[in-house]
Amino acid sequence: MSPIDLRSDTVTRPGAAMRAVIAAAPVGDDQYGDDPSVNRLQARIAECLGKPAALWFATGTQANQVALRLLTRPGDDVIVAREAHSVWHEAGGSAANGGVHFTEIGERGVFSVEQMREAIKPRNLDIFAPTSLVQIENTHNRMGGVIFPQAQVIDICAAARAHGLACYLDGARLWNVSAATGLPVAELAAPFDLVMVSMSKGLGAPAGSLLAGPRELIGAAVRHRRMLGGAMRQAGLLAAGAEYALDHHLARLVDDHASARMLGERLAASSRVVLDASSIQTNIVVFGLGAGAPPAGDLVMRARERGVLINALNPRTIRLVTHLDAPFEDCERAAMLLLQILED
Repeated sequence: MSPIDLRSDTVTRPGAAMRAVIAAAPVGDDQYGDDPSVNRLQARIAECLGKPAALWFATGTQANQVALRLLTRPGDDVIVAREAHSVWHEAGGSAANGGVHFTEIGERGVFSVEQMREAIKPRNLDIFAPTSLVQIENTHNRMGGVIFPQAQVIDICAAARAHGLACYLDGARLWNVSAATGLPVAELAAPFDLVMVSMSKGLGAPAGSLLAGPRELIGAAVRHRRMLGGAMRQAGLLAAGAEYALDHHLARLVDDHASARMLGERLAASSRVVLDASSIQTNIVVFGLGAGAPPAGDLVMRARERGVLINALNPRTIRLVTHLDAPFEDCERAAMLLLQILED
């Protein structure tokens, strides 16, 4: 029996129909702007997000790094929610590539206008790294796929602009926000100067993220992408898979959310799990290990032995992510096996 892989929604594999579309994709040299599949996807994502232009990237991390280079200068300060992806999961690239300093604020993946204002560092005092950018991650990965409320987003971005700050959305899982709230992704993206969305997470494409925004910024992004080694050639093979995912996998995201809620509710019933199941909003379940539970590393190892793949975020915290290759029945079995291990 194949293992039930809940480590991430990036582990999905293209099915036969997606592979057929990839194999038949018209391609060209994207570095010359000649790949019709990439060009079509870029135009479609720009329209979808309500932005003038979009650019293909190999990964969301690469897009995030380019966004920092476009919206900041080395030595600048960037305001983010605590435990943001750019701080924790991009191998120090934000410091190495963008040369920026991060100020983490708020609680559980969100922050308020007041907290943002208090964190802004002035430009006219030489002892400070001047704040130039506010970045929001929606949904927030390490905080359990929580959604940043759109009313707060609008207020924060308006206040940021009043202080002369740019606004960036790390929307790797923005599709999940839209599925959970019913808000169009264009509405979710509207307050921001630049927006990134991923095609290889909830949508299940083999690779790819896109950065969308004004034509001038996206034009400048091409050079920065090349500087970071992102000049791909016949990338249309991957873009075709991403477009197939847009056509076929958007509506089913609510299934992943239902699986995550079920996992959370069943795990929360254990006295050895620290979790408020009502906090699960999308496809990520993050829970603590309480008294009597094994360390996270031991739970990961013992779960693997039972055919369930999961990730530890720290010695007492576990993350599960549901996706299209983990149907509801598999998630039910995973919940049962994890509870058996926890209660053993």
